[in-house]
Amino acid sequence: MSALSALPFLKPVHLRSPRSSPGGQRRHTLPASEFRCLSPEDAVSVFEIEREAFISVSGDCPLHLDEIRHFLNLCPELSLGWFEEGRLVAFIIGSLWDQERLSQAALTLHKPQGSAVHIHVLAVHRTVRQQGKGSILMWRYLQYLRCLPFARRALLMCEHFLVPFYQKCGFEALGPCEVTVGDLAFMEMQHPVRGHAFMRRNSGC
Repeated sequence: MSALSALPFLKPVHLRSPRSSPGGQRRHTLPASEFRCLSPEDAVSVFEIEREAFISVSGDCPLHLDEIRHFLNLCPELSLGWFEEGRLVAFIIGSLWDQERLSQAALTLHKPQGSAVHIHVLAVHRTVRQQGKGSILMWRYLQYLRCLPFARRALLMCEHFLVPFYQKCGFEALGPCEVTVGDLAFMEMQHPVRGHAFMRRNSGC
């Protein structure tokens, strides 16, 4: 069984039927909507979305292109992309961390023995913002993490204006994060990943 077939939250979601040719034969079309882990080949598309989303707001990106490739080579299973007709429209990139709270080293390191998933970035393409896609993608990502036996909690750091968004996604604030980037200060937030045995037993994980 492939990894994709074992994880129901990554299976393609077909939102419309395949088109038919005039002769009645079906013609191949890409899935209208699909969720899957990212690969290093997706790095440029990821960076283009991230750069537009973050530079206009904060002047910098959480991950630069070489860092995106770094994490997609080391731990692609901790990423999730939302594709519509083959085009990336939203994504999350994570890595593993092995301490209670995030530190400056968490920005660049992947700790394979860790049990906390550090969510580095969530970004949505500018043409599909304000449609709830960020919330939907985060929900699917957290469901997916429940299928991973080593994942115990999700951690992230965000600017204060984003705290209400992540609270609506089920995260709780842990307090100010010790990580700083230039003049930016962040709030650290956490979401427990529970129900491993139940999820594996009842969802094919």
